[in-house]
Amino acid sequence: MNKTPSFNARRRWLLQSGASCAGALGFGSIGNLLLGTQQAHAADYKALVCVFLYGGNDGLNTIVPTDAARHAQYSAVRGPLAVPRASLVALPGTEFGLHPSLGALSGAASAGHVAPVFNVGPLYAPLTKAQYRSAPDGTTLKPDGLFSHSDQQILWETGTTHAHERTGWGGRASTSLGTVNPVISVGGNARFGLTALQSPLVLPGPGSTFGAYGLQPEDLNWAPRRAIKNAVDAMYAQSQDTVLADAFARMQRDAFAVTQRLGALVKIEPGSSGAIPAIDAAFASITSNGRINTPLGRQLYQVAKLIAGNATVGGDRQIFFAQAGGFDTHAGQIAGSATEGEHARRLQEVGDALGAFYTAMRNLGLGSAVTTFTQSDFGRTFKPNSSNGTDHAWGNQHLVMGGAVQGRATYGSYPQLVLGGDDDVGSDPWELEGRWIPTTSVDQYAATLLGWFGASDAQLDATLPNLRNFGTHRQLGFV
Repeated sequence: MNKTPSFNARRRWLLQSGASCAGALGFGSIGNLLLGTQQAHAADYKALVCVFLYGGNDGLNTIVPTDAARHAQYSAVRGPLAVPRASLVALPGTEFGLHPSLGALSGAASAGHVAPVFNVGPLYAPLTKAQYRSAPDGTTLKPDGLFSHSDQQILWETGTTHAHERTGWGGRASTSLGTVNPVISVGGNARFGLTALQSPLVLPGPGSTFGAYGLQPEDLNWAPRRAIKNAVDAMYAQSQDTVLADAFARMQRDAFAVTQRLGALVKIEPGSSGAIPAIDAAFASITSNGRINTPLGRQLYQVAKLIAGNATVGGDRQIFFAQAGGFDTHAGQIAGSATEGEHARRLQEVGDALGAFYTAMRNLGLGSAVTTFTQSDFGRTFKPNSSNGTDHAWGNQHLVMGGAVQGRATYGSYPQLVLGGDDDVGSDPWELEGRWIPTTSVDQYAATLLGWFGASDAQLDATLPNLRNFGTHRQLGFV
């Protein structure tokens, strides 16, 4: 009797196993991206870590002027939303401070390892208010879907000004630089890591099983499980009847190899077997009973482990993506005072997680090899609304952190705090809200990060299509 499985039987096995692995790996992770086995070159290792703040973070209350004249101007418009000067976390060498909920960044700021970057947003080219007011919608000078969450998230993640772009600037950078790995995401399947041919590698959080359930390395000590694994391996090793089936079988083989290699590292939690004391100590302030307390904290703990285990992950250049949500503060942005309320709570999570991550990198001796940066949909209106909140705007303030960052200075141009002024898109009385026209583009921001990462001018042009429109002002110098 012929016991060779028919093509249809093999296809059913492939589909069933594929669904199982896809669930473990995360959508978009199994088929078109898989990690290599190259060892990291420790002497030249670098990592970029993107932290996307979904909803549109209020950058005007994240980084606040401390000089008396400008803070008075800020307070006069912001009213009850204004953060008092005395409560701000100092950014030495500048006339700005951080929201008090970002107190965990004070050590990094004092060391000169935190840089504020002002009024950044999607731009095709430098843009004046007169050009903005005269340009009809749909022209290249006006980015698609201004003030829209979904559109602006796409523009930030893709580094373009048109919302139909599929690939992300992180993904294009990984392709242009020829990194061993795709973008590694601990925050879902964001467009930031997409390339023309592959998705980011989406990893679950600490303590999770990464791979096919029941076929983990520890399961294979039991003979029946080992027999199943051997049978699956043998099935995927068979030549298939079509090119597509062969490609799918190859991807399944590679997916099993990735999960077998990274599963143990992904699963580590604070205090568990294999935990790294230098990382656990850094995250101790946001850990309870062996578990990190916040979603962003868990993501950055996972990134810290992957960076520490870069020889296992592979490659000397790695790009990571993490995210936090809840920044769409139309109402209830404050509660009682500007240092309390929803925005303060959200920033507390960000500050505590970033502070722990910075300390972990320093503890590992990798502080200067890792640069972390924020992105967000857009800034929020300078003028508050009637619900103690703020509405959708455009240009925004961002933070860059790491041992290679040139702190004790500011980068970009802080907006004029004048409703209806040169930086405000509004002209008619009803639209004077303080929606700043960016003076620094996402392309320039990204080019500065990627230049440090090792990208040449040609690679920057290939990754960031609008960069050439900014002439010689391609990079900002913060790292």
